Amino acid sequence: MCRLSHQSPMGKDDLVNPKTKNIRLYVKRVFISDDFDGELFPRYLSFIKGVVDSNDLPLNVSREILQESRIVRIMKKRLVRKAFDMILGISLSEKREDYEKFWDNYGKHLKLGCIEDRENHKRIAPLLRFFSSQSEDEMISLDEYVENMKPEQKAVYYIAADSVTSARNTPFLEKLLETDLEVLYLVDPIDEVAIQSLKSYKEKDFVDISKEDLDLGDTNEEKEAAMKEFGQTCEWIKKWLGEKVAGVQISNRLSSSPCVLVSGKFGWSANMERLMKAQTVGDTSSLEFMRGRRVFEINPDHPIIKNLTAAHKSNPDDEDAARAIDLLYDAAVVSSGFTPENPAELGGKIYEMMGMALSGKWSSPESEQPTAEPLEVEVAEVVEPVEACGQK
Repeated sequence: MCRLSHQSPMGKDDLVNPKTKNIRLYVKRVFISDDFDGELFPRYLSFIKGVVDSNDLPLNVSREILQESRIVRIMKKRLVRKAFDMILGISLSEKREDYEKFWDNYGKHLKLGCIEDRENHKRIAPLLRFFSSQSEDEMISLDEYVENMKPEQKAVYYIAADSVTSARNTPFLEKLLETDLEVLYLVDPIDEVAIQSLKSYKEKDFVDISKEDLDLGDTNEEKEAAMKEFGQTCEWIKKWLGEKVAGVQISNRLSSSPCVLVSGKFGWSANMERLMKAQTVGDTSSLEFMRGRRVFEINPDHPIIKNLTAAHKSNPDDEDAARAIDLLYDAAVVSSGFTPENPAELGGKIYEMMGMALSGKWSSPESEQPTAEPLEVEVAEVVEPVEACGQK
């Protein structure tokens, strides 16, 4: 017999303590122990309280028997299955707020189960809840996402960020929102690892829209035409950026932004890189290794890119164009969710560009006259004595 507790006994953030006293084992109605280390229940379900009574175990059951007994393994599978049946019952309740309350308390535990328990992925996945680009105020299930998918949609798209606001404003979303493709918002630190552990749901692969080679159904003819027109511009920009990026490509995910910085297909996303940096103590050399390649994608329809294309054709060695490319890259680093390596230098570049753009914009003719008038007066004062001496 098992029952769910109403509040997490460990607290929402305590997910790593494998030992709990929530499961009490009895043999022939004789209490044996409540001190287990994952033998009867996986740690991600440790918030569940229950009583187990068995007639098949000896009264002198030991730790070795718990770890090696076939009966115990069968009991564990049945307990896990019963726990999921109870949770599924709550999720299917007519009162949606019941599962919302449960998810608020125990959602992170189920996400941990995605990482630790591959055997039960099919049971855990339907219980997960996420915000999305079409449901920012109310979480949806993966079943609801799949039901809302377009007929030609081949994947479940997601973006990892630190908040719904950050996810909503990311440039990676622009083209998907225009084509009405729903994107899941992964705003919990554990979300991205959990989704990557699942890999797919109902034969639909999970796809991170912040990584390279995003397939949105573009034809090869469209890609070839874009590269034919802007291919040399991409090579020119890559020349100026050097080793900062692995390559420069035409983007199929931008509509209003001039550029974006995407992660390599097998590297860390900007969100994962931020989380790993926050957890790193001491040596950071492994971060550089795992960071992976970054690809600079440009929007050929944006005025800035069109101006840079004209600069490449007219004067490819123009220093002003080089500074513009450098600042464009720094802006893409920030807007794509990465951390700039030198924030002070970036600030200096912005101030310089602002100074050039605002020079003389609000200056009025009257404000310039006072500086000229004293010069005229001084000349008059010098000339008058000369003229007076001439008359005498």
